[in-house]
Amino acid sequence: MSRASRVLIADDDRAIRDSLERALQLEGYEVRTVADGVQALAAVHGDPVDLLVLDVMMPGVDGLGVCRVLRAEGDRTPILMLTARVETPDRVAGLDAGADDYLPKPFELDELLARLRALLRRAAPAEDGEGAQLLRVGDLRMDPGARRVWRGGTEVVLSKTEFDLLELLVRNAGIVLDHATIYDRIWGYDFGPESKNLAVYISYLRRKLEPQGTPPLIQTVRGVGYTVRPQTSR
Repeated sequence: MSRASRVLIADDDRAIRDSLERALQLEGYEVRTVADGVQALAAVHGDPVDLLVLDVMMPGVDGLGVCRVLRAEGDRTPILMLTARVETPDRVAGLDAGADDYLPKPFELDELLARLRALLRRAAPAEDGEGAQLLRVGDLRMDPGARRVWRGGTEVVLSKTEFDLLELLVRNAGIVLDHATIYDRIWGYDFGPESKNLAVYISYLRRKLEPQGTPPLIQTVRGVGYTVRPQTSR
């Protein structure tokens, strides 16, 4: 029998901590809670977990600071950020810090659970031999087994969500994937036409994979979705 997934919740709002703890325990998770970023880092260092849920705005070391410290230490534990900020630059700041996903407050419990399940699925070890073959599109190379990406001769560091999104597009190179399909395959949940979640991740991938002067790889098909299709010029 597999063990329960271990989740650490860090939020300075006690009501949110307590409600999330009860809800996740009912879903079979092993849950610990802390009230700030300093406690979160101490908890992870003392006893690693399978997934972190971090509030962005906390006293002392905030959620972004926790992300930066853990990623600088080489800790790749999946991180879901909770934020009351809904503007795109604020969301991108979380991705810059190393978060794998973000969820604006207030949120529906079902959506949070769906995102946690998706993060844990992507963090699970690959089956023997799964994803061993290199994927190539133009000058892009991906090693799914090692979860590494190169554009030309330069390695590009991606978060779990970014890597999985890019891998989905690359495995379907030349095929336009609609928003609903991408949401279902990556997050396991269609967040609806008003969600900007996918657009933020696409823009962030472009920033990393398409520096100025580099031919674009990810193409937008307006009103439909996205595809990977190498071009020789802009």
